[in-house]
Amino acid sequence: MDQNPYNNTLKEFKNSNLYTVQLINTPKKFKTIRNWLIGIFSLVFLSLFLPWQQNINGKGKVTPFAPEDRPQNVPSIIGGRIEKWKVVEGQFVKKGDTLVIISEVKEKFFDPELLSRTQTQIANKEDGLEAKNRKIIALEKQIDALKSSVAIKLKMAKNKILQAQFTVKAEKGNFDAAKTNEELSRNQFERLNELYKKGLASLTEIQNRTNKMQEAKSKAIESENKYDKAENELINARIDLNFIEAEYLDKISKAESILEETAGELFESQAELIKLRIEYSNLLLRSGFYAIKAPQDGYLVQVLKAGIGETIKENENLATIVPANTKTAVEMTVRALDMPLLFKGCKVRIQFDGWPALVFSGWPSESVGTFGGLVQAIDRNADEKGNFRILVVQDPNDVPWPELIRAGGGVYGWAMLNRVPVWYELWRQFNAFPPDFMDEANQMKKDEDIKTKKDK
Repeated sequence: MDQNPYNNTLKEFKNSNLYTVQLINTPKKFKTIRNWLIGIFSLVFLSLFLPWQQNINGKGKVTPFAPEDRPQNVPSIIGGRIEKWKVVEGQFVKKGDTLVIISEVKEKFFDPELLSRTQTQIANKEDGLEAKNRKIIALEKQIDALKSSVAIKLKMAKNKILQAQFTVKAEKGNFDAAKTNEELSRNQFERLNELYKKGLASLTEIQNRTNKMQEAKSKAIESENKYDKAENELINARIDLNFIEAEYLDKISKAESILEETAGELFESQAELIKLRIEYSNLLLRSGFYAIKAPQDGYLVQVLKAGIGETIKENENLATIVPANTKTAVEMTVRALDMPLLFKGCKVRIQFDGWPALVFSGWPSESVGTFGGLVQAIDRNADEKGNFRILVVQDPNDVPWPELIRAGGGVYGWAMLNRVPVWYELWRQFNAFPPDFMDEANQMKKDEDIKTKKDK
């Protein structure tokens, strides 16, 4: 039996059926709820101090990394009509394989012998050029011969003038001597006539002197005529010299004019020949465009013009080829606010559409179904929405990307930044502050900028 009156009183109080006493007692189920709430709040509070991986997220798609590996449209260089398809959609084609055969739709190219006829025109034009070249050579020889002839003729004419000048000088000397002799005979006759009048000379002597005077006069007249004739011959020789110069100058000028005209025709013929050769080359190239061929190895994924007999325009696309064995990359867009935090080589976690994944963006090591990547390029300018495009390639030190991914598939990615407590990340998100730079990332970005400047 308990001797403590307090304990007895407390026991009687608890066993009492009073309503107020029952309200003071705490039910057992509420104690359980209290304990759970305390545990939950303690767990949440402790989780605020867990490490969190800051990240920049963005959406994008799978794309070939190299421009030549991206889907390529196959156009028709010339307009035409589809005659026959050599392949079907989904077929693998090699570079140079014929995809489709087309025919001409322009009237000027309908002639099946157009190439051979054009080649014949080129041959005829070349023969004409050879003839003009021979004519030019002949004219040049003719001009040289005329120049040689005129030189000889002019030399002969000058010699003739020189001889005529000597003859004139000689005849002038004879004429002067004849005049002097005539004057002397006249003086002798006059003196003898004075003596005859005085009876000092006979009539016979007068008659003899008269005959001699007449002979001297006749010789003077004859010498004068010869002198005049010599002067006329000198004038004629000079006229002949001028005539020779004018005649040969005219002949040489005509020959040179014909030469220049022929040279002009030669140049025109050469220009026409060049045009014909260009036309022939264009026709030859055009004939090769009737068979549209694959520009590279790949799969024919879409035929844009399928009908036989359907006409197509110049540079109109006929099909699309996706290159085989391409190196894929991920094309993503990020906000302008986040762009300064990215740099070449920044690590990215990627989730591919259609690939099962369990993602914890803050704990990438606990995520399942994501793959590693590295930022390879960042655009220098924003798009029309103010976002920046980045290219992400496979991280060689991580799990290889799935081989079944195809260009155009959607992706969701996270660029990994600094590690911070969960409470700090919640506070940052609540205040809309940008993520923090990692010291390592910041240094890598500085090194990248220094290297870029050195390369420039």
